This record gives sequence, C-alpha cells and structure tokens, in this order.
Amino acid sequence: MTIPADLETLAVVVVRGGELPAGAEETVAGASGSALVVGSQASEAAARLEAAGRIWVLERSCVAPAALAGTLAPALSGVDMVLLPASPDGRDLAPRLAGVLGRPLLAGAVRCAHDEVELTRLDDRLSLLVAVDGPVVVTMRPGAGGRSEPAVAAAVTALPASAGPAAGPDAESVAVLQPEPCAADLAEARRIFGGGGGLVPAGANGAAVMRLLAEVAAALKAAAGATRVVTDAGWMSYDRQIGTTGVTVSPELYVAFGISGAAQHVTGLGAPDHVVSVNTDPSCPMTLMADLGIVADAPAVLAELAVLLGVTATPAARQEEASHAR
Repeated sequence: MTIPADLETLAVVVVRGGELPAGAEETVAGASGSALVVGSQASEAAARLEAAGRIWVLERSCVAPAALAGTLAPALSGVDMVLLPASPDGRDLAPRLAGVLGRPLLAGAVRCAHDEVELTRLDDRLSLLVAVDGPVVVTMRPGAGGRSEPAVAAAVTALPASAGPAAGPDAESVAVLQPEPCAADLAEARRIFGGGGGLVPAGANGAAVMRLLAEVAAALKAAAGATRVVTDAGWMSYDRQIGTTGVTVSPELYVAFGISGAAQHVTGLGAPDHVVSVNTDPSCPMTLMADLGIVADAPAVLAELAVLLGVTATPAARQEEASHAR
C-alpha cells in the first residue's frame, strides 16, 4: 500500500455495500480530511464523503477484523493517530489494529487533538482528558462532533489489493442484521422522533404516551428520544435522553413533539439536516429553529399519526389499559 509514512492523522472507515457507517464524516473531519475507505463498494462510499480532502480506497469483499488488521497494519505503522468511527465494524477493527501495531487504544472519544483526546464514561457523566505523546488508535463516538463543513473535491487514490497475516483468530460473520429503529443507538440514528413534557397531557400515563411515540417512530423507521423532563419522570429510560446531560445526536431528520427547545436539549442535537417541530407555541425556540413548524396540539398530532400508520392504540386507550391493570 502507499499511505504516506509521515501522515499525522488518518481516518479508517470500514464500509459494506457502499454504505458509510454512522460517524464517518465526523471521524474524517477529525483527521483533517484524510481518509482510508476500505470494504465492499468502497469507491461508491468514498464519493459521498463530504469532509474528505484526500482519500485512499481499498476494495475488499471481506472485512473480518483480524484479517483486515493484518492487511492494514503495515500501511498504517507510520501514521501517528489512526481514527475509526465507533461503528460496529470500527469497534471490531480498532482493538485488532492497536494490538498488531503495539499502541494504545482510546475508545469512545468525543474530541481529538494531536496532543490530547477527550473520552466520556458513565453515560457521559464523566469526561476524561488523555494526553497523547505517541502513536495511538482512537474510536470516535458517532454524533459527538456534529456535522463538518464540506471539503473541496477530494483527491482519490485506489490502492492495490493485498493481504497480510491475520492478527490472531478471526470472527466468522454469519449474518448482518440491522437493529430495530426503536432500539438503535440514538447517536447512530438517522431519523429521531423526540418527545417532551408537552406531549403528555395532564393526568395522562406518560410512559404509555412515550411507548406510542416509539411505535409511531418505528413505523417510520425512526428511533425515539426524549428530553430530560421525560426521563426524570421515568417515562423513558435515560439512554434515550438527548441533550448536554444525555446523548449527543446528529440525525438527518429530527421531529420534536411538545419540546420547547431549552438550551440543554438543543445543544445535544448537533446539526440535523431537517427539523420538524410540533408545538402549540409558534414562538418557542424549537419551532423557530425548525424547517417546518406545525402549530398544533402535539398529543393530537401523534394520535392522528398513529391512526394513519395503523398503530391503533391511542394514549387514552393505553392509559385505560394501565389503570385496569392496576
């Protein structure tokens, strides 16, 4: 392979069928636009990398982590900081690369500099600043860096296929299954329906309302998230909380039901491509920042969507069921 030996930082993006994994753009931006795209239909995926200014492409049908690490290690040995998105393939490959290259692995980074990496732990309640004084491998959390500015047209170099010794025993891929949208990691979700306190009418069963939100979102191949008001009330789990004290996201579409748009929540949104706000207040921050503002009662809009999508149980019906169960 012909990766420059004096390259300081390089993003390694593993693709399948030409699909870029979540976090690819942010990782490439963190590597100052230098990227190695490897996998099946890698050229098609590389053409969609907006943050890249310089790309190396390696077409490879098999992306088993041990074999791939053995192939890439000689070319990456001179790169000081190797960045990978913390996608499933990135998380599989990173420790193998770190092992064969004999360097530390810093997993779950939210910010990278040449001399320091910021990691988060304990559901983002703890931030760790790790000094970097030598070669490292780093995985970057999807959604942590927001969207990057598009770079100029990238220079693309195709690398010849080669194979090195596998870095230890390898995993055998039986099948690749996509997660259910409602259960997908929010940081990796491309569509998100968010619920706020304004989605729960007075006296209603908030947990039932949020279950309906999740089912409507799933019917539209989206994930469900919430504000801190909702998670503190116990209506949705804390791993679905979006904001400075929750998960940072950067979806293509964010639909906010009954969310006013407090700074603590909006800060965690990154830079969605499109925002839709459903709220009775046309002047609330969320509606003002939205591409489409629907000035209407959020519970009524959600109930109507449920009927149109065939999700028949309404919040009132769910509340009645819950009361009968008690």
